[in-house]
Amino acid sequence: MTTSLRVPAPLPPPRRGLLVFLGVAYLGMWVAMSPLLAGGFRREDGRAETGALEQVCIAVAMVVPALAAVLVVRYVEPAGRGRVRDLLALRWPVPRGRGVRACLLAVAVPVVLTVAALCIGSAAGVYSWGALDRRGLGTWAAGMLLQLLVSLPLFFGEELGWQGYLFPRLARDGRGMRLVAAYVATGIAFALWHLPTLLMGGQYPGRPWYVSVPAMLVSCTLALPIFTWLRLRSGSVIPTVVGHACVSTISVRMVKECADRNLTLDPLHMGLFGWPGWIAMAAFVTFLALTGRLRLPPDLTPPRPLRSGG
Repeated sequence: MTTSLRVPAPLPPPRRGLLVFLGVAYLGMWVAMSPLLAGGFRREDGRAETGALEQVCIAVAMVVPALAAVLVVRYVEPAGRGRVRDLLALRWPVPRGRGVRACLLAVAVPVVLTVAALCIGSAAGVYSWGALDRRGLGTWAAGMLLQLLVSLPLFFGEELGWQGYLFPRLARDGRGMRLVAAYVATGIAFALWHLPTLLMGGQYPGRPWYVSVPAMLVSCTLALPIFTWLRLRSGSVIPTVVGHACVSTISVRMVKECADRNLTLDPLHMGLFGWPGWIAMAAFVTFLALTGRLRLPPDLTPPRPLRSGG
């Protein structure tokens, strides 16, 4: 059974809170990336490892959306005072076993979609499989799981903002095209938040901004409904956090680990955020939409905000 996005009523008109949230989130991202931008940092190689300064800047940036969300529900939207965890869905799904299953699904779905994307790329001739070391596969998987767990706090920083705050405020009690607009708008906001890193070749090494920005818009608009589906079916942002972390750690590493060692890695042509991944994610999102898994449950939809009398 699905659980709705719980946004208690009455809520204040969302425009002011949305503007403050987006303003703080975007400004914080630019400030966090300013040392790299000022130093002329540019990522040109898809196999290049992330340096210490880049890791620090990325970590600071990832925390900003959560800080922006807490700031807004605590001080801008008075109805949210003292109820931050409820308003941002920062809770473990009940019963506990349901939460475990949701988190396992949040790992399995990105892994399966990544494999599908690599197969599409291989069939199209843009991706070459390397020789897999089956004896070391268990060690690699254990290392990836550890990296996933270590990175989870940072992805809480992002998803408390996008799934905990922004999407519920845009969706509210929407149906039909209004709900579609909420998905698209959240995906666009999520993509454009990455603009400083895109300008430095972060997600698409070696690509100019006029290629990487549209590519990121497509990627985030397709990935967002998958993350929201995890949010809807569990009533919690926790599975979404796990899914996002899996996409950014295990999925990215799978592309490198499975590739031929002589292959030049180009994220635009491989992995979930390349065009093969767009095909895989679009097929899955279509399935979710056609089976009603992306709709807000009608019996648990948040009530409309009360209007003041006059």
